[in-house]
Amino acid sequence: MQLTLTICLALLLVACGNSYQGFSNDIVERHTHWEVPKPRSGELTEQEMEMATIAWQYFVNNYQESTGLVNAVNDYPSVTWWDASSYLAGMVSALEFGIIEKEEFDRRFIRFIATLNTIDLFMGELPNKAYNTQNAAKVDYANQPGEIGYSALDLGRLLIWLHIIKHRFPQFGSAIDSAVLRWNFCNVVDETGTMFGALLEADKPVQYLQEGRLGYEEYAAKGFELWGFNTKQALMPEPYATINMYGYDIPYDTRDPRKLKAHSYVVTESYVLDGVEFGWDVTADHSAHDNNYSHAWVAEFALQIYRVQEKRYQETGIITARTEHQLDGAPYFVYDTIYTDGFAWNTISEVGAFLPQYSAVAIKGAMGMWVLWDTEYTDLLFDHVSHVYDREKGFYEGIFENGTGLINTFTSNNNGILLEILLYKKQGKLLQYQATTAPSLWEKALQSPFGYEGQCLPRKTAAN
Repeated sequence: MQLTLTICLALLLVACGNSYQGFSNDIVERHTHWEVPKPRSGELTEQEMEMATIAWQYFVNNYQESTGLVNAVNDYPSVTWWDASSYLAGMVSALEFGIIEKEEFDRRFIRFIATLNTIDLFMGELPNKAYNTQNAAKVDYANQPGEIGYSALDLGRLLIWLHIIKHRFPQFGSAIDSAVLRWNFCNVVDETGTMFGALLEADKPVQYLQEGRLGYEEYAAKGFELWGFNTKQALMPEPYATINMYGYDIPYDTRDPRKLKAHSYVVTESYVLDGVEFGWDVTADHSAHDNNYSHAWVAEFALQIYRVQEKRYQETGIITARTEHQLDGAPYFVYDTIYTDGFAWNTISEVGAFLPQYSAVAIKGAMGMWVLWDTEYTDLLFDHVSHVYDREKGFYEGIFENGTGLINTFTSNNNGILLEILLYKKQGKLLQYQATTAPSLWEKALQSPFGYEGQCLPRKTAAN
C-alpha cells in the first residue's frame, strides 16, 4: 500500500493542471473518509415494474426458437456468451417479477441448455466467442461461419449465471453440469490461477493470451472459482495503481497496453455486476444479502468509481454514468471510460481511437449506480434514464453526453443487466444458495479420479 500511495502522490503532481486530460487545474483535497450510501431495496414500484416489462420486450422480440438463443443486438442474429449471460439474467428476473410464467421460463431455458449441450466447441475445447443465434453455428464477429477463439471473461460470466440458475432451480442442475463437463479447461486457467483467452487468426496458430484487466478480470475469475477452479492470480487486484480525480483515488490496471495490446478500462459495469450478483462478497461467502462486503477491496474500488462520477457532475454539470456501450454505426462499440491509457474521461474504440463524440450516459451504468447507492445523484440518474425506452423494443443503450440524442440501438446486455438490477432491488444479491442433500453431477465428477481425463477439471484431492 505504501508503494501505491507513493505512486498516487507522484501521479497527482504530474496529472493535475493538465486540463487536456480532464483533470482539475487545482490541487484538490483527497477524500479519505465519507459516508457509504446504502443500496436500494424493496418491492418494485409501479414505474419500476413497467420498466422491467419494457426491458423484457427486447427478449420477446429477439428470441430464436430454433436454438433458444437471443440476438445480442436487435434483429442481428449473433451472440457472445457475455450477452447470452445477460439474457439468462433477464429471464430469471422476468420469472421472479411474474412477467413470464414458469412454463415459459422452463421452455426457454431447456431449449437454451440443450443448445449449450450440443454446440461445436472451439477446437474441441470451449465455446467459441460467437454463434449464429438461428442455427447455433460458430461464427466470427461479422456473423460469418468460422471459429475465432474463446473469451475467458465471457465464459466466466456464463459460469456465474449457470451457477446462479443451478442453485435457484436445482431441477436444471444435471443439464447445466453436463454442458460444462463437455469443456476442456486446460488452456483457460493455469496452475497459478491466471485466465487465458484463445485467439485464432488467419494463417496463424492458436494464441493463448492472458485475458482480463482490473475489474473485469476479478469478476470473471469468480465465475471459474464458483466451479472449483483456482483463480488466485486473476483475483488479485495487482498490478494496479490509483490516479487522483476530483480527490478520489481511482484504481486502474498498470499493465502496459503498448506492450500487451490490451487496454485497461476503468468503467462502471464490472463493479456493478459484482455488486448486484455477489453483493461484493467473496465466492466462499454463502451468507444471505447484507451490507457487510467480504470482498472489501472490490466494494471500496466500486465506491470510488461511483463517487468520482457523482463529483464530475457536481463540478461540471455533466450527468455521468460511464461504461462500455454499443453504437448504431461504426465502430459499433466503445469503451466509455472514467480513465484509460493515461487520460480521464477517455472514450475509445477497441483499437484505441479517441471518440469523445460517443461519450454517453449508459442506461445499465446509471441504473446500476442507482440501485447500489441511494443518493440524490442516483435519483437524478434514475430520472434521466428511466423513460429512455421504446415500448416495442426495450431500453435504448444510452444518452449522448453532448446533447445529440439517444444511442439508437437495443441490446441483450443493456436490457438484461437492467432487469437484474431491478431484481437486486427486490431480492438483494442474486447468488443465493438452497440447502441440498445430494451431490451434483459436477461434484461427483470432481470427486472421482476416473472419467473426464484430459479436461483439467479441478479434481478434489486429500489436500483440498
